Amino acid sequence: MNPLDLRTWLAEVEKLGELRHVRGADWNLELGAISELNVKKDVPPALLFDEIKGYARGFRVLTCSTSSPARLSSILRLPLQRAHHGLVEMLRGKPAQWQASAERFPATVVKNGAALEHIEREVDVLKFPAPLWHELDGGRYIGTGCSVVTRDLDSDWINVGTYRVQVIDRNHVALDMVPGKHGRIHYEKHKAARKRFPVVIVCGGDPLGYLISGIEVPFGMCEYNYIGAILDSPVAVLEGELTGLPFPAASEIVLEGFVEPSDERTEGPFGEFHGYYPGKAGIAPVLTVQRVYYRSDPILMGSPPAKPPNDYSYSKAVMRSALLHDAVVAAGVPDVCAVWAHEIGGARMFNVVSIKQRYAGHARQAGHILSQCGVGAYMSRYSVVVDEDIDPANLQEVIWAMATRTDPAVDIDIIERGMGSKNDPMFVAYRYEAPYSSKAVIDACRPWDHLDDFPPVAEASKELQQKIRAKWKDLL
Repeated sequence: MNPLDLRTWLAEVEKLGELRHVRGADWNLELGAISELNVKKDVPPALLFDEIKGYARGFRVLTCSTSSPARLSSILRLPLQRAHHGLVEMLRGKPAQWQASAERFPATVVKNGAALEHIEREVDVLKFPAPLWHELDGGRYIGTGCSVVTRDLDSDWINVGTYRVQVIDRNHVALDMVPGKHGRIHYEKHKAARKRFPVVIVCGGDPLGYLISGIEVPFGMCEYNYIGAILDSPVAVLEGELTGLPFPAASEIVLEGFVEPSDERTEGPFGEFHGYYPGKAGIAPVLTVQRVYYRSDPILMGSPPAKPPNDYSYSKAVMRSALLHDAVVAAGVPDVCAVWAHEIGGARMFNVVSIKQRYAGHARQAGHILSQCGVGAYMSRYSVVVDEDIDPANLQEVIWAMATRTDPAVDIDIIERGMGSKNDPMFVAYRYEAPYSSKAVIDACRPWDHLDDFPPVAEASKELQQKIRAKWKDLL
């Protein structure tokens, strides 16, 4: 059994040289700004904040946990990878394997765990240094890298979802669960039946927990099963005193309570994955927190959205790139070299596939499937196809190919009334009430009928570049 102990993982990260300790930051905007600037580095370390202004030493916040290939491969229990290309390749096919074996790994209930070191019934959630991440945020958010645990009203299905959690006061927090999300479905059932809605929120733990609770797993499947499949071992869980809902036994901070029937209040605004505030404050269900469980020297997990690259955009880019690659290949497109879902598009809005062209129309086929496959259709604004000599993850190379290998009149296909979202910042300008969006498929490959006479590239060959880099590594 695995209790999802954050501290075991942090010890590994320390050995990798990818953890920085930060002391004396202010929870009010400073902590968020430091994290935001840090993640823009080429290889940003994870940041562990302590001695936060106004808080006792030991009440800590961790940010940027998933922002490098080494840490992300460690989180996913894959062989260590230092480059995202290798990580994407290593990840290809894994989600389907994990999903297929998930039913063999139900969570195992245990009686004791580190999360029970402190149990408080007189609750004050601001005992923990929940940050005000950005100037325009509607308040302090204790839940960004969190997992919200709920139970279906009509079955024993447990859902674990990543939904943002705003502090309202000392014992109330608001849950922003978007319509259609599994946790929201659970809530709406309880609301319609006029029943109290039990909730547990894990605000710190092994980042594998919030990483998986933030992706799409099948309706009716518990994320703990999926995590168990990744670990090849069941997740060890404790059950809340009041709700009986499970949470990992080594969780850092856990909030437990009930949403009373129709207790909905103002929540937000807060940023989204694309880097904008998509709307004003809204209305969200409010949890009355009645129990807090936490470890000594607790660590709050922070992973707020912001203009990308942001705290979690790298992990989303890697995981979605692997899923997109598998989807394009499964649709029958041959000779797919690589796929990258760019962080600048929130791993959704700007996706690139490289292919080795085999026939006329091959590039258009790859581009349209990339744009419209099940994994890629939602908010897929730009889908770009490049030749095999272009690294789809290198934006400079991609734009160079777009600038030099396209004729805009014939190489850009526009799809109208595609799958969009009211969360799209451009929705304010769309002429539809429904969430439609137009999409562009850009063929940035050398023209098939001119492959033989297209001008050669003026640069050292890839083989020569590798040889020179190896010989002159101290210089280059």
